[in-house]
Amino acid sequence: MPEHERLRTYSALIATVIFWGLSFVATKVALESIPTFTIIFARFTLASVFFAGMMFRQGIPSFTPRDHVMIFLTAFFEPGLYFIFETLGLVYTTAPKASLIIATVPVTVMVLSALLLKEKTGRLGVAGVLLSLVGIVVLITGDPDFDWTFGGSLTGDLLIFGAVLSAALYIVGARNLGRRYSSLEITTMQVFYGAVFYAPAFIWQLPGISWYSISGRSWGGLLYLTVFATVAAFLCYNYALTKISASRAAVFINGIPVVTAIGAWIILGESLTIFQVAGGVLVLVAVFVTNLPGLNKRS
Repeated sequence: MPEHERLRTYSALIATVIFWGLSFVATKVALESIPTFTIIFARFTLASVFFAGMMFRQGIPSFTPRDHVMIFLTAFFEPGLYFIFETLGLVYTTAPKASLIIATVPVTVMVLSALLLKEKTGRLGVAGVLLSLVGIVVLITGDPDFDWTFGGSLTGDLLIFGAVLSAALYIVGARNLGRRYSSLEITTMQVFYGAVFYAPAFIWQLPGISWYSISGRSWGGLLYLTVFATVAAFLCYNYALTKISASRAAVFINGIPVVTAIGAWIILGESLTIFQVAGGVLVLVAVFVTNLPGLNKRS
């Protein structure tokens, strides 16, 4: 790969990490005065308009009825259930902790692939799963406000786990679609179906929305989620994936919790305790271990 192309590729990956890392902070900001489903519906409706414009310029693919059903089912998990769980979870838990829990998606995918697709997992992969579980326990119980009753941060953490499971089910289920269509084509339809999926909840919330009470800060959070966390992040990541392998790109994505922690500390005043930092380190090490296919094959 030429040096200038390598620079563009890794710059795109760094931008993706920043955009997605700060999306947790932007969601918390938007939630200050915008209802949950209104945020999600607006985000994906505006993004679908952008992606539809791109598809019209490149040519609309001929999806079969069966493919539409498959895309709808994958969209049901992500963005469908994923962003419901993530956004509701962020009402109760902190942005740094949520991003660290989300970082276990690759580990969860490995487990589901072994259970549903009968894919073999090496010893290092199993060790990564166990290490991530230990890290998550430390991360959650290290919260000063943690208690074993439902409510507060525990409810938020469990909702974020729902987002993790939804994302993993989407990734496992979407593999066949990627063999016939480009990531841009699949993502365009997913975003569109996501907007349709959230429309009923938005209509239900619509009468109770006080538009005049929405702060400029929350509007800014929604704008960021649409332009940067959805449109720009996808375009950057999609570009990088045309240049390097998905496994190499995934290593960069593991830096998202670091960006979230810094952004939440500066913008929201949120922080992690030393025990939560230790749990987060274990989670990131576990994710890194499970993303080393060469080592896993030798184990």
